[in-house]
Amino acid sequence: MHNIRMNAKIKNLKKITLTLFLALITMFILPLKAFAYVDWPENVNVLSEGAILMDADSGAVIYGKNMHEHYYPASITKILTALIVVENCNLDDTVTFSRNAVYNVESGSSSAGIDVGDTLTVRDCLYAMLLQSANEAANALAEHTAGSIDAFAKMMNDKAASLGCKDSHFANPSGLNDPEHYTSAYDYALISRAAFKNPTVTEIDSATYYNLPPTSRVPTGQTLYSHHSMLRKNSGNYYKNAICGKTGYTTLAGNTLVTYARTDKIGLITVVLNGNKTHYIDTQSLLDFGFANFKDIKLKSSSIGTSFKSNLTLIPNFNEYTIEPDDNASVTLPNDADIADVASTMDFEQTSGLSANALCKIDYTYNGRPIGSVDILANKNANYETVASKMTSEIASTSPNDPNHTNTVNNKTQSFSNVMLSISKKSIIIVSGTIGLILLLIIIISVRVHIAKKKNDLSDREIRIYGLLKNGWSASDCGISEDEAKYIIEKH
Repeated sequence: MHNIRMNAKIKNLKKITLTLFLALITMFILPLKAFAYVDWPENVNVLSEGAILMDADSGAVIYGKNMHEHYYPASITKILTALIVVENCNLDDTVTFSRNAVYNVESGSSSAGIDVGDTLTVRDCLYAMLLQSANEAANALAEHTAGSIDAFAKMMNDKAASLGCKDSHFANPSGLNDPEHYTSAYDYALISRAAFKNPTVTEIDSATYYNLPPTSRVPTGQTLYSHHSMLRKNSGNYYKNAICGKTGYTTLAGNTLVTYARTDKIGLITVVLNGNKTHYIDTQSLLDFGFANFKDIKLKSSSIGTSFKSNLTLIPNFNEYTIEPDDNASVTLPNDADIADVASTMDFEQTSGLSANALCKIDYTYNGRPIGSVDILANKNANYETVASKMTSEIASTSPNDPNHTNTVNNKTQSFSNVMLSISKKSIIIVSGTIGLILLLIIIISVRVHIAKKKNDLSDREIRIYGLLKNGWSASDCGISEDEAKYIIEKH
């Protein structure tokens, strides 16, 4: 127990130090200059009630209209359904269509003519759902994945929440009318961005046709065609840079449309909600506007990324972690904007969307507008024995009656103190000068307050005494009363 607590204590101290150095580095990764911001372009007209244009890579919102308002999504819901199915199922698994899957749909809604008892693969069902918008396929996939439509709806809401959605609630896998089934343009852009990062979802959703195997109603098989006319070359709505997406319509939802398009300069996601036959016009306007006015800059190859990586070498080497930024991160800027005008702040509180091994993230803004972020990854090195485990194992190996025991404890404690002292000296060098020291104090206080909420309230003195007592020392040997010894043992 003593070893574990010592390990935890030193690990927390290391995290404080790592976080401190990261915070200091972010202060120096951008040159000091007079900012001369260019205006953020806004010259686009959208007729649908809700809409958004998002950078598919950085996640930055380029344009939004009522983007946090609640709307019925209709069949664009099936993008989320597809993502969950692909993440949880084998594409070659067999799906058997139940009576509930086939008949729990609205009369006249989209269907691929699949009947009760028909069997298809998960892959077949995904194509039927995303291209033909077959509601019975959505129901069957939900039952296959979660056991029931209600259980699958819970998976949908859990997934949406994990992606940062706050204005959505899903009640079914198809998007048919339900008062408890709604989303916002912003939320569905987050969902679509996650879905289109999945290569399987993108591959299926980008197809313009698919040959469905024979079913009881169509024994010769049938060819399904994508409902998204911006993907089809023979359509008047064809858009050459469009990759994939999903249409939707109900009387309550109006026209809804999700589209993912990309050039060599930037990838874009559009979501339009509650349109009145203007969904394609609005989508084209948004895409034209985005491609004409904005660029996506990969941080890895930018001056920000180069400077940040070079400054990471200033962090003390614990041998336990390799600290590096996510190489896939990027920021979104107007074409004429200078990346030197980008500001950065560290975010220790945000957890949604962070990588599993992220220490924190850095948020980037342009004239106060969020334009992207980067996860700072702490990748643990293999086969590393921590300072704490070495210290505690050596302390425990000596007898309390051994005259060298006290020296061992003192020497190991002093050794760790020297490590932390050397770190402090390095940090002082980095933030030399009065301004640097003031900033250092502010950061230390804020970080320690944050960590203190999660730290055990053990004192160094209690840890040392506890270790001695566990190794056979008496209360008098430790210079404490029997009551205090009993308290320390019970506490730890």
